[in-house]
Amino acid sequence: MVFGMGTVVIFLALLVFATGVMSRTVQRLLPDPEPEPANPAPTPIADTELIAVISAAIHQHRSRTK
Repeated sequence: MVFGMGTVVIFLALLVFATGVMSRTVQRLLPDPEPEPANPAPTPIADTELIAVISAAIHQHRSRTK
């Protein structure tokens, strides 16, 4: 029983060691890419017709709910 538990502990220790080595190796070979600069958001163009339609809809809604 002790032999089996010792084998499992040794296997788990080797597994932790191998995982650490692989992690460091991958980080060296494939470094994190540099982040690309973000493009500025396009500025919304004020459409007078759209503003008029929205204003009329709000006015109509408010007049109905009173």
